[in-house]
Amino acid sequence: MSPFLEWRFGMVGIVIGGPTGVGKTELSIKLAKILDAVIVNCDSMQIYKEMDIGTAKIKEEEKNGIRHYMMDIIDPIDKYSVGDYYVEVNNLLNNLEKENKNVVFVGGTGLYIDAITEGLSKLPPANSKFREKIKNIETEILYKKLLELDSEGAEGIHFNNRVKIERALEVCEITGEKFSVLNKKNIKGNNYNFLKIGLDRDRKLLYCRINERVKIMIEQGLIEEARGIYDKYKNQLENIKAIGYKELFQYFNSQITLEEAIELIQKESRHYAKRQLTWFRRDKKYKWFDLGQITQEKIIKEILENLKNI
Repeated sequence: MSPFLEWRFGMVGIVIGGPTGVGKTELSIKLAKILDAVIVNCDSMQIYKEMDIGTAKIKEEEKNGIRHYMMDIIDPIDKYSVGDYYVEVNNLLNNLEKENKNVVFVGGTGLYIDAITEGLSKLPPANSKFREKIKNIETEILYKKLLELDSEGAEGIHFNNRVKIERALEVCEITGEKFSVLNKKNIKGNNYNFLKIGLDRDRKLLYCRINERVKIMIEQGLIEEARGIYDKYKNQLENIKAIGYKELFQYFNSQITLEEAIELIQKESRHYAKRQLTWFRRDKKYKWFDLGQITQEKIIKEILENLKNI
């Protein structure tokens, strides 16, 4: 019997979040093995098929027999929202609960993680008639209207961000309620208790790891992988936003050199890591570990101790 089963009192979900390249995958495998848990991907790019190298997707031989979910579920050009993720993962968790299965969530997409751990507001879907009605109205006028209907909601949106202004007005129009109020009414769709773990490293070391990882991806065949996607979806490339692919698409279009593409991938990856850390740091529920200062074994030991207090 594992030490986990001796004190487990409910379904436990452990979140391992943090920036790209920090070392989340390796720790997740070790932890899931100890806890006899399954792993759920929380990376918004790893849900796409065919995009393996550039998204640092775990290889089959690295899974160590552990079931992985929410990987390779849609084509590279398909649209997928946090709402779609919320529905699919909560359905998955409801089934895993029947198996008395604990879950390790791994990834760097904080929006996906928050949707599962904190819930998602139940806002109405987009309304084409309303969008048609306001499409020719100036953004400034729409923002003033939002200020009248929902001043708090308007204050949280930049006056030039037309997409968010339209959405907030749409919610007010359809529901008759304030967007700022409805947007805070999150509904959690599962019965799991969550422990949030954040992984970090010294910033210079993290950036060096990211730069080196991009070089390794190139050596592993990222250019060839991206070329295959480029050729297959040539007329719909605007739908593919993943770092590592869109830069190489520019190279294939002779807009930049290969060297410039690689440098751009490294730069965009570093910037992405910084944004991820900003997102995760705002959530005070995370317990942080510096992988440059503490071993994985000690982190796992502390995680097991912290689980007792969930």
